[in-house]
Amino acid sequence: MAYRERTTKKQQELLQYIADFLNENPYAPSYREIMAALGYKSVSTVAVHVDALIAKGYLTKSDKSARSIRVASEQTVDTVHIEWLRAEIAKRDGVEGATAKEREALVRVLAIFE
Repeated sequence: MAYRERTTKKQQELLQYIADFLNENPYAPSYREIMAALGYKSVSTVAVHVDALIAKGYLTKSDKSARSIRVASEQTVDTVHIEWLRAEIAKRDGVEGATAKEREALVRVLAIFE
């Protein structure tokens, strides 16, 4: 699996809202619906988060079509975090000192997710 950049907390909330909305409806939410549901003050805030999630590979969107946001894959956000943890642990393999302590902490966190 390829590593994808992690999401921020706000991006995670937006991604989960879109996934839930798409599970309940045959169409994607509008930016205004997202804004109202997540308590944002402007549609531009939604656009910034959606664009970031597209850039990170979590969402896709057709430029010419309204309500065209789609979740890019079935991969869950937890899975992406697990991938990141494994990559960080691998970076610290065979290293001593503070880095070894970081590795131990990351291994404990990974155990929580798995």
